[in-house]
Amino acid sequence: MIRAQRLDTGHDLHWNGETQGVWVDCRDPSADDLATLRAAFPINRLALEDALEHGHWSRAEQYPEHEFITLRSFTHPEAPDEFTERMSIFVYRDAVLTLSSTSTHALDAVWGLVGRDAVNTPHEVTYELLDHTADTFFTLASGFETQLDALEERVFMKPRENPVPAVFELKHLLAQARRLASDAREATAVLGRHADCSPQDLVRYRDAQDSFTRAAGRLDSLRDFLTSLLDLHLNLQSQRMNEVMRTLTSVSVVFLPLTFLAGVWGMNFQHMPELPWRYGYALAWASFLLVGGVLAVYFKRRGWW
Repeated sequence: MIRAQRLDTGHDLHWNGETQGVWVDCRDPSADDLATLRAAFPINRLALEDALEHGHWSRAEQYPEHEFITLRSFTHPEAPDEFTERMSIFVYRDAVLTLSSTSTHALDAVWGLVGRDAVNTPHEVTYELLDHTADTFFTLASGFETQLDALEERVFMKPRENPVPAVFELKHLLAQARRLASDAREATAVLGRHADCSPQDLVRYRDAQDSFTRAAGRLDSLRDFLTSLLDLHLNLQSQRMNEVMRTLTSVSVVFLPLTFLAGVWGMNFQHMPELPWRYGYALAWASFLLVGGVLAVYFKRRGWW
């Protein structure tokens, strides 16, 4: 599907192949759509191959016909998952062309901004697309922070549950997000170095590059926090195991002298005065209770159980 609008007014128009001062957006292009676009725009063949290739990473290049940048971001940044979306931008002197398999968050947001004072040239539109793509990574980071807070609470409040699978799933998504943000930052830097534009537009591109840099740094800190959370879980498990072993050791120590006394009185010597004594059995039980009780009180006061 092809849609177009005037850059200076932002009004949608029925595109007739005129490329002067327009933004043309094409989603899920068919062969006829591509033929129409190539008839109207001088599109570099290598750039078009990159734009149509599934799974292509973010990159930018300066071609004789135009500047080109393709960006990959997450489809659902508010609820992070593995699904991503990609947008390719062809920047001409008086026009801009975007290609995507489906409409992205940035395309939907910027389409309604065209015609304002700061969004009426190809480079201004390109900057807004880059900036709104960077915003999706900040939204993504906020979603990760919410999940990490819930996971941290789960580690402390539900010690018997195993959070390791959830930790590694989030760690995988964070690594993917960090890689996409870094690729977008590098692509924006390349575009800013080679773009034929005004100094004001170069400042805008540096601002977009800085946004991707800050997003990547924020994702890095979240990944470090996730690693710390995993270490904390393992330390808590080790601490709980030590507490269990300490309790078991305390119980063993309580019964150790009782076992010793029972062993002494179980020997088959003929001359053991307390064995034929009338109150010998009561003495044995009193000894057991006294020794066990003293040790139990001692360990309880030390907090060993």
